[in-house]
Amino acid sequence: MNQLFEHLLGPDEGDGRVGLALVTQAPGFATPLHRHANEAEAFFLLDGNLTYRAGEDLFEMSAGDFVWLPQTMPHAFRVTSKSPAKVLALTTPAGLLRLYDEVGMPAKERRLPEGGGRPMAEEVARWNEIGPRYGLEVLGPPIQE
Repeated sequence: MNQLFEHLLGPDEGDGRVGLALVTQAPGFATPLHRHANEAEAFFLLDGNLTYRAGEDLFEMSAGDFVWLPQTMPHAFRVTSKSPAKVLALTTPAGLLRLYDEVGMPAKERRLPEGGGRPMAEEVARWNEIGPRYGLEVLGPPIQE
C-alpha cells in the first residue's frame, strides 16, 4: 500500500513485549478507521504532517508530535504533507508487526515502492482477510482529504 516498514525491534526480539518500526508513508496515504483488540500503539512523527483521529479527537500532527493509542482505541490518519511522512511506530505487544509482514511484500530497496505492488482492491482484500486474525477491526472509512 505504498509504505515502507523497517523493523527496528521485531516481534521475535525483546521477549515480544514491544515492537518498533520506522514507517515511511507516501503523501495522501490514509488508513480506515480501525482498532486493535490485542495491542496498544504509539507514534512519534519524525517528518511530514498527518491528520490524526484518536477516539473522537481529530488533530493535526507535525514533526515532533507524539500520540499514544491504548488497546481498542479507534484511530485513523492521513498523510497531509506533500512529502512522505516518517513515523517511529511502537506496538505493545509486538505481534502486530507480523500482520504488516504477512500482508506486505518484501522491499527490494530501502525506499518507498514505486509501482509493482498489488492492485489496491487486492491489497484491501488481503487486509480484510488477514487483519481479523491479528485483532484488527475496521470500523469506518479513511479521513477525507
